[in-house]
Amino acid sequence: MAMHRGWSVGLLALGLGVVVGCGAGDAPGGRAAGVPAKAAEAARPAGWDAKTWRSPALAEAPNDSLGAAIRRGYALMTATQDSLPKYVGGNMRCTSCHLDGGLRATAAPLTGVYARFPKYMDRTGAVIPLEDRVNYCFTRSLAGSKIPTDSREMQDLVAYLAFISRDVPVGKHMPPEGLMAMPTKLVGDTARGRAIFAGNCARCHGVEGGGTGTAFPAVWGPKSFSIGASMARQERAASFIFHNMPFDKPGTLTEQQAFDVAAYVVSKPRPDSPGKEKDWPSGGTPYDVPYGTSDHKAYYPPPLIARPGSRAAAIVPPPAGVAQAGR
Repeated sequence: MAMHRGWSVGLLALGLGVVVGCGAGDAPGGRAAGVPAKAAEAARPAGWDAKTWRSPALAEAPNDSLGAAIRRGYALMTATQDSLPKYVGGNMRCTSCHLDGGLRATAAPLTGVYARFPKYMDRTGAVIPLEDRVNYCFTRSLAGSKIPTDSREMQDLVAYLAFISRDVPVGKHMPPEGLMAMPTKLVGDTARGRAIFAGNCARCHGVEGGGTGTAFPAVWGPKSFSIGASMARQERAASFIFHNMPFDKPGTLTEQQAFDVAAYVVSKPRPDSPGKEKDWPSGGTPYDVPYGTSDHKAYYPPPLIARPGSRAAAIVPPPAGVAQAGR
């Protein structure tokens, strides 16, 4: 890690330390691991309450080097493809999924995420740092390449995530985390979904799903998210659609309509995700994952589009031990 991290996000925001979302099924972690319980408790803001806590506005960022990093991180979130074209595979950006700069509760919010890493991620089968989680978004959701964890851009993204997590105690949770689970597990119909998409979604995302510029991203095709992204799962996509789409009329679709649109969208061709077959190495693959793993048969797999560039750059390996290296 290129910068020191303290026990408390609140302390970091004051200047002692200086991106994305967490799945609802991930085991709890937090930056207090290994810290004596009394010391960790003392570092927590007194009287913290998730119900009354609010994320700071960007205007509250300090006017110093840390504030500059925070603002650069926000700029990278909102203009990812323009800022890092070598690392983004299509026309998506971080805020294509993490709406309102990662603050919208119904769209995989990033508030509090800094306080929950390092953490165990069951898809990886390992404890990972926040930087690896950010790179999962670059390699899977953005269908691009991982960015160096010691780069200024990565640290700017982490600085922004730390800022919007200000005063959230280490290990605390900010429900909802990730995309909210759909109340009912339904099965989408692609024929119905096609009709709903044409009437509600095509005006922004295009009849062929290729998007319109960077304002409205591609939802399938070579410039969309890869099969390894959470959004490629029918239930996960249905949650995002149900709570946030259409963009100008969120909440107007029924649960079944959301599943129908999701089924149609995720059935379309999209970029491959190298190494996906090694996901969930300990089992427990969710039912709607559209590719095969050691314990799971692909759920309605879509046609795949080969990814250009280095395969290694598109894979974020789990952390490797060094204690036995060279012995």
